[in-house]
Amino acid sequence: MSFEKFATYREIKSQTEAWEQALDVTNGTTLPNATDYEQVIFTGCGSTYYLSLAAAALYQELTGCGARAVPAGELLLNSQTILTNQKTLLVAISRSGGTTETLKAVEKFKSEKRGEVIVISNYDEVLSRLADINMVISKGQEESMAQTRSFTSMYVAVTAFCVRMAGRRDFMETISALPKSGEQLMSKYESFAKVIGENLNLDRFYFLGSGIRYGLACEVNLKMKEMTLTHSEPFHFLEFRHGPMSMVNEKAIVVGMLSDVNRVHEAKVLSEMKMLGATVKGFGEKDADVQFESGIPESVRGVLYLPVLQLMAFYRSVAKGLNPDRPNNLTAVVKLDL
Repeated sequence: MSFEKFATYREIKSQTEAWEQALDVTNGTTLPNATDYEQVIFTGCGSTYYLSLAAAALYQELTGCGARAVPAGELLLNSQTILTNQKTLLVAISRSGGTTETLKAVEKFKSEKRGEVIVISNYDEVLSRLADINMVISKGQEESMAQTRSFTSMYVAVTAFCVRMAGRRDFMETISALPKSGEQLMSKYESFAKVIGENLNLDRFYFLGSGIRYGLACEVNLKMKEMTLTHSEPFHFLEFRHGPMSMVNEKAIVVGMLSDVNRVHEAKVLSEMKMLGATVKGFGEKDADVQFESGIPESVRGVLYLPVLQLMAFYRSVAKGLNPDRPNNLTAVVKLDL
């Protein structure tokens, strides 16, 4: 079978071109000072809400300033539980630039004069025109419904945004190596992804990630769920030991997004799951089943966890006779009457 016939496959394999553009766009954008704001809120829907989770954690880690992620629907309908009288910077993330809840939430935020809005998107659409600062990564645009290239392109943009807001010039130099590292990872580990993805004896997937990696675990869980219609869940590493591990058996696979700083604790969880019969795979900079070997600092190499896992979901979708380009019940832009 020629996998090139699937837009999803082509988009996964070409995504590093969009990463390069994301770095160029972000570096060419004039940004505000982090000290101008008392809180920063990242918002989106579905994949971009998970991107927001990862972004808020990274922003706070790098800048030391408070940040949180909220679904755009919650920001729209329950803003009283989210917004305060503090000066706020809202970062709205949307692949299409037309996601209904995000668009309405930004309109409401601006009408109430809550603060400035930064939009990160792959299309220059209505949402972009509401922005005070607009970043469009057009090479992340996609034909397929499930976000792969779009997600990683926007996450690279968010990474560069957080680095610049933190004033970390040293990190700006190192993240320029992300596209090359991504290419090398896909080349080296695509067959690994294919073997696991095509193993239909596995019927449940668990993705573990903590700190800045939890939002990324949520995203790869979503890819597995929507593209393959497989039971899939994300967890923080230590939380998985409190109840969820009761689901582990010989048909389970547990994928760990390993960190450097908490490696001992995370590896222990994976070891425990292996003893319970699960297939266990670790992703990390070194000493893992998938090794990045990037030389890029941990805080800013998060996107490298994603391409091989996207390929894994793609191959499982095809093996199950599904169409990865058109997941069940999904449309490119969800329109709601709000």
